[in-house]
Amino acid sequence: MFCFAGLVRGCHIMAQRCLKFLKYTMCVANFLCFLCGVAVLGFGVYMLVNIGMVALLPSLPSVNIANMLLISGIVITCVSFLGFLGALKENRCLLLMYFLLLFLLMLVELTAACLLLWYGEQLSGVITEDLKKSLEEAKGSTGNQTLSAWDLVQNKFNCCGVTNYTEWNDKVPKSCCQTNCSTSHPPYWEKGCLVKMTTLFEDNFLTTGISVIVLCMIEVLGMCFAMTLFCHISRSGLGYKM
Repeated sequence: MFCFAGLVRGCHIMAQRCLKFLKYTMCVANFLCFLCGVAVLGFGVYMLVNIGMVALLPSLPSVNIANMLLISGIVITCVSFLGFLGALKENRCLLLMYFLLLFLLMLVELTAACLLLWYGEQLSGVITEDLKKSLEEAKGSTGNQTLSAWDLVQNKFNCCGVTNYTEWNDKVPKSCCQTNCSTSHPPYWEKGCLVKMTTLFEDNFLTTGISVIVLCMIEVLGMCFAMTLFCHISRSGLGYKM
């Protein structure tokens, strides 16, 4: 009888230690994610202030690097803060919100990946037409902001135009020059930006797929940890302790 009681007590102590380990692991992991989110958010604010809200797609003017970084930073910081505080304070409400947000994020990521694979060709055609409209705006007298976006992309990817430099006609920007633009016939980048970006995506397709899978696995682990703590707190009667 005493042996059985000792065994039960030992199992209880081991379970408590495992739950403490789980709790502080969640705290550390979410704190690191919070710091990463703050860094992404700060970089987005920096780009918004120094570069502005430049976009290459006229039909989606809000889709630009600065906005994407801002949204990503806000989501990461909010979700990780919920996970950190919920685990630290052992609060069921925060843990449940953390679980639901992770679940929704995973659904959104998987849905976006499936749509990208299924409608890849149609999406490529739409983006091509939109980029051509954007280039026409950049060639106009009121296309200063759009031209800044094209300069940024062309300098980054060493490309010119959508398919090649001839699309700029006689208004080829300096960002298309390979070396010196002061000569009468400067050497331009031969490949277009759409070709360069498509090639970059295809070269990193496997890496992108693995990254999405790893991210989903991390989110699943986070949900499992949160639900384990949630169930333990429910059994111990500490459900709304702050």
